[in-house]
Amino acid sequence: MNGRMRKVAILQQRLTHYRCVFFEQLRELCASRGIELHLVHGQPTDEDRLKHDEGTLTWADTVANRYFEFAGIFLVWQPFPDIGGTPELIIIPQENKLLSNYLWLIKRLFNGVKVAYGGHGKNFQSDAPNGLRERWKSWLLNKVDWWFAYTEKTGDFLLAEGYPPERITLLNNAIDNEGFQRDLDSVSAEQLVKLRAEIDADADAPIGLFCGSLYPDKRLAYLVEAADRIQQTIPEFRLVVIGDGPSAGEIQLPAASRPWLHWVGIRKGQEKAVYFKLASVVLNPGLVGLHVLDSFCAGVPMITTADARHSPEIAYLRSGVNGLVVAGTPETYAAAVIELLGDQDKLEEMKRAAMQDAKRYTLENMVNRFVDGIEHCLASPKKK
Repeated sequence: MNGRMRKVAILQQRLTHYRCVFFEQLRELCASRGIELHLVHGQPTDEDRLKHDEGTLTWADTVANRYFEFAGIFLVWQPFPDIGGTPELIIIPQENKLLSNYLWLIKRLFNGVKVAYGGHGKNFQSDAPNGLRERWKSWLLNKVDWWFAYTEKTGDFLLAEGYPPERITLLNNAIDNEGFQRDLDSVSAEQLVKLRAEIDADADAPIGLFCGSLYPDKRLAYLVEAADRIQQTIPEFRLVVIGDGPSAGEIQLPAASRPWLHWVGIRKGQEKAVYFKLASVVLNPGLVGLHVLDSFCAGVPMITTADARHSPEIAYLRSGVNGLVVAGTPETYAAAVIELLGDQDKLEEMKRAAMQDAKRYTLENMVNRFVDGIEHCLASPKKK
């Protein structure tokens, strides 16, 4: 490696624990290729703190975000720290609310800094997909030098909007599958027996699992209603809910009157893995995001709904192959789950497909693609 280190900065509104390994590996690979990577992030909002998913990295630059509300619109100003010079490339989240993004887009026009977006391409959870905010976001997506697209769904959207394909890096957004696999492998038979006893589940009782943050887009009332119907048909069925968040009450309240429904709060590492090893299916009728990869790693098919406001990672879930996407009411959803639980051959087939796809969507692949994209962006002229 010859010459000076090329400086690149990634800006994040906040840092979550499930991204820490990604940024550690990204920094290490960048350094091996002569790139000095800086990560700048702020603190979460009060609402985000309820999710208890904050992460820390000693080498990251932590700044104090300033949060505003103007005419009912939530806005964020994120200062930029002194990192010993201006970076050649700034990678920012594609979010309208980040006021500091606009400063970087303006600076891009008048100095040598390149700007790239990382994200979904559009807000897949928008209440007004054709509204002013989404039109503004669509107009801005062509104003950067490079795109780090989370999934094929994002890439297809960018192409449809006219963004040059040679300036798109498809990441296949992932989390630390390898670390979670180690946690799964470390679970003992004794731990599974103990956990079954804790949730009062018979040796062959089917276990449904929900794992994720608890907020409205997760459709928790729908989940409880569907679980009620499953349990009526299969009395030995148990449902375990892992997670916390602003909608936790929608699980806590029904759990108080349903001995078969267990809310266990936040679980990480092996504590989370033991529940996945025990589970028969993952029930997530609401928004599907990166947690679909946990189900793949564990070989536990995820069952969701067609009309939920999913993140782009829904592209990983192939209905009838590695999971199910159900259209309709909680009754319809429950019927699909009951049918799958009663078809052991189909369930085992889905489990094998899920585990196979876990090998495709890995953190190592994502890190390699990201650094390749950074190098190509640095080597390319600025987009006109």
